[in-house]
Order: sequence, then C-alpha cells, then structure tokens
Amino acid sequence: MTVGKRDFDKAAALWDEQPARIGLANGVFIAISENAPLNTAMNALDFGCGTGLLTLRLAPMVGSITGIDSSRGMLDVLRAKIAKQNLANVGSLLLDLDAGDTLTGNYDLIVSSMTFHHIEKIGPLLDHFHRCLTPGGYLCIADLDPEYGLFHDDSKGVFHFGFERTVLGKAVVDAGFGSVKFTTATEVVKPASDGKMVRFSVFLMTALKGGKA
Repeated sequence: MTVGKRDFDKAAALWDEQPARIGLANGVFIAISENAPLNTAMNALDFGCGTGLLTLRLAPMVGSITGIDSSRGMLDVLRAKIAKQNLANVGSLLLDLDAGDTLTGNYDLIVSSMTFHHIEKIGPLLDHFHRCLTPGGYLCIADLDPEYGLFHDDSKGVFHFGFERTVLGKAVVDAGFGSVKFTTATEVVKPASDGKMVRFSVFLMTALKGGKA
C-alpha cells in the first residue's frame, strides 16, 4: 500500500493557520454527526488525522478516539493540543503502513478525511478498516469529488484527483461493507493550481460493517 509522500512534518507547524482547513474539518464533522449515530460508548479512530482538527471535534461526541498519522510532525502538534486541553479520551499513534506497520485494534467508528487521495491503492486500506471495525461499526470517508488536478498546488504524493462516488462505493462494497451512502459534506473555495478561484466539492461516504450491500 503506497501512501503519497509529502513533507507533512515541515508543514505541520503552520497547518492550522489556514482558515479553509478549519472550515473543512468543521464541515466534515457536521456531516458525520448528521449521518452516523455518534455516542459516548464508541471507540473511534481518525486515520490520517493530521493536527487533529477533526479528531478534536469528534472527541466530545465519542467515548475515546485515536488519531493516527504517518507524520511525526503532525502528531506532535496534536499531542500538544491534547496536553494543553488535558484530554483524557484522545490518543495518538504514529503508523506508517508503507514501512510495514499494521493497523490493529477494534473500533466502533473509523473516520478518514482528505487522506484517501494520498493512498495509491485504497483496496488494502479498506480491508484493514473492515478487519478493525466491530460488527455494526461505521466507516466515514470524506474526500474530494473529481477535481482534475486543480486542488493541489503541488501534486507530489497525490494519487487521485478526487473520486467518482460510484467507483469508491464499489470498492467499499468489495471490501465487505454495506449500507453505503454519499452526501455532500462541504465545499472548499481556494485558488486552483492555475491561480483562479475554484469551488471544490467534498463528499462524505458512510458505510456499515454488516450493513446491506
């Protein structure tokens, strides 16, 4: 499984200074809260958590949540937030699947926001998620609708210029999930790689382990 490599460690310190990123995390959080039955009995995982913008929004809504990322710099920022806010139900884990690390544990909710377009082969990752979700557990993936290479200024480490919803949905069903649903979570308005302001659509896909195909 190849994860797109970008120097996220270097970007981490200034990551939260872009209001669009905070707005994106808030939009995804609202969409998740409207489409998944969050409750304080849930053990949750945020895969590709970055600095924890989504992780920390979800934390009060679940019993516990672990933010996982392959960037030590991003996790350092998240850990500083956890310590500053004295959050007992939030953990973090450095995990690099390309280096041979294995995703383990049992989770009632797995979320991943704006990470899948950095994953070359999403099938193996979906298999990991299916194995780690408890029966009846929810998978929530937020990412870009097709954007034809305009979203990123530098496409290094980007394997997918967004996703066709039907194609991603089929991959999720092939991994064993059911009850797959899509909704538009939010939009990001930013300069495209050509300098023009463009509105990019971000979907939320929800699926169940054990749901109807």
